[in-house]
Amino acid sequence: MVEGIINAGSDSTVIKMSRTVNLDSLTGSKPELNAIVTVLGNDNTSYPLTEIGNGKYASPHLNLDNTKSYCLSIKTANNEACQSAYLPVLNSPPIDSVSFDTKGALSVPGLNVYVNTHDPAGKVVYYRWAYSESWIFSANFESNFYSNGDTVLLRNLSTQNITDCWGVDSSSDIILGSTAKLSRDVIYQKPLTSIVSTSEKVGDEYSILVTQYALTADAYNFYTNLQKNTESLGSIFDPEPSQINGNITCSTNPAEAVIGYISVGASTARRIFITTRSLPSWHTIPFYTDCELEKCCLYDFEGVNQVNEFINYDIGHYFPPYIPIDQILQGPHGPVIGYTAASSRCADCTLRGTNKRPAFWQ
Repeated sequence: MVEGIINAGSDSTVIKMSRTVNLDSLTGSKPELNAIVTVLGNDNTSYPLTEIGNGKYASPHLNLDNTKSYCLSIKTANNEACQSAYLPVLNSPPIDSVSFDTKGALSVPGLNVYVNTHDPAGKVVYYRWAYSESWIFSANFESNFYSNGDTVLLRNLSTQNITDCWGVDSSSDIILGSTAKLSRDVIYQKPLTSIVSTSEKVGDEYSILVTQYALTADAYNFYTNLQKNTESLGSIFDPEPSQINGNITCSTNPAEAVIGYISVGASTARRIFITTRSLPSWHTIPFYTDCELEKCCLYDFEGVNQVNEFINYDIGHYFPPYIPIDQILQGPHGPVIGYTAASSRCADCTLRGTNKRPAFWQ
């Protein structure tokens, strides 16, 4: 299977290739590795793509000539040669807006996100959208200390923060729209995604980047058929229940089906941020609802050094080690006799996200 578009503008071109598997397989699709992937122009130009891992091949800012036609050429590691049809450049118009409301879905309170667009030139009547989500979330406990293996030290919260992180996710559904049967080429309030009010995504600040692609009629029909076949399976890289042909053929073995449709054109994108100030007073549910402080850890508990046993992982025997949270003092101003502690899944947000602030974050 081949998925992606030849981006004619300043954004990167990323092509993902994989081998489909039988429906009864216990694994998903298999990434296609070590292939030679090239964008070819009908003016004899060529642009090689670089393998970046997991069956993905990419090239930054091709900036193609909008008056030419282009195709994708593939040569696999076992010398199979495949090529998409030559297509003219079809650029997406700008996204007018990305909007939201809090009506929820199916009577469940939540956030709905929509896209709005139109083509003033009247060239584009078929559209596809994808999105990438980012949001802030926090671990259940704020860790003010850490172990270097044999000693508990004060954590530098500016450089060693494991409490506040950013989560990321991306669309897996195929989202399509068309104005072919409308009197005006206007897409208004096209639903993109819904988030229930209890999700941690809407607990602090949420951002969504929407990318819009222009499709030809053939590409729209391809994605419509693919949508029908995948909507019950989860994503377009899950095993397919039936054969779906696109615009890619294999010259070395014409009988072999290649699933995929390669379009050519520049995409457009728009990002919005949504904070809790813009939302009702929803009560979000933490990712882990069973987190609690562990009943330890003292330097001397009936002759046992619990700090070493449970926290200092180089000299302890408990794995995975607990993360120290706060000091335990002997009296209001007494010496430190131990630390409260929690499991890493409750105290370390980096297990599910990144503590590096995204460059685009406001």
